[in-house]
Order: sequence, then C-alpha cells, then structure tokens
Amino acid sequence: MSKIKNSTSGYIAETPELPYYAVIFSNTRTHTDDDGYGATAKRMVELGTAYPGFLGIESVREGHDGITVSYWRSKEDIARWRADAEHRVAQETGQTTWYSSYCLRVAKVERQHHYIAPLTSASKL
Repeated sequence: MSKIKNSTSGYIAETPELPYYAVIFSNTRTHTDDDGYGATAKRMVELGTAYPGFLGIESVREGHDGITVSYWRSKEDIARWRADAEHRVAQETGQTTWYSSYCLRVAKVERQHHYIAPLTSASKL
C-alpha cells in the first residue's frame, strides 16, 4: 500500500478550525501508463499544495484501488483548483487513460476528533 506522508502525525493531514471542506476522490486505475500516472500524480500534489485555500492531503493506494482526500478552506478554493489548466489536463487524461472508474465527493467538515497514542517503549520498535 502506498501513502503520501504529509505531516508530523504521519499520514493524517493537520487541519484547521472547523468548518472546512474535503474533496474525496476514490478511484480504480487501469493497467495503462503507470509511469505517466505516477509523474502526474506527484505533480498534482505539488501544484495543489501551493494553491490558495489548500489545507492538507491524505492519500493511499493498494494495487489499482486508491483514495485521496484533499482539504480546502472554501468551496470557492475547490472551484479554482478544479479549473486549473494543468489540473484539467490531468482530469481529462484520467478519464481517457488512467481510471476505469472513480467517484468524486465534496463534503463540508463540521466535526472532527483526533487521537494520537502515547509514546511507549513498545511503540518505539
């Protein structure tokens, strides 16, 4: 399983005070153009994290199934990211080449709860 490490708490994005928005992208990859997909996915993370209103990202992939959740300050920030020219090319290539299926959901986050286990000698192993 591949993951994007992005914060001091491991693979969990550090998010701000509520509310904010989550863009949830669940997908199944084709067996096509793995190199192009990997390079583009890396570029989209670089580009998206620099966008105004971007708050964080969590992403995992196991085989051809994956889910990426990006967090945004507002719906307007999400709309600007969605309309980015380079991102639009990646979306179009995803539909024609990289994905056999996907579902994109946008949700307003109104509640959250965090837990971090206390550090013990066993957890250091």
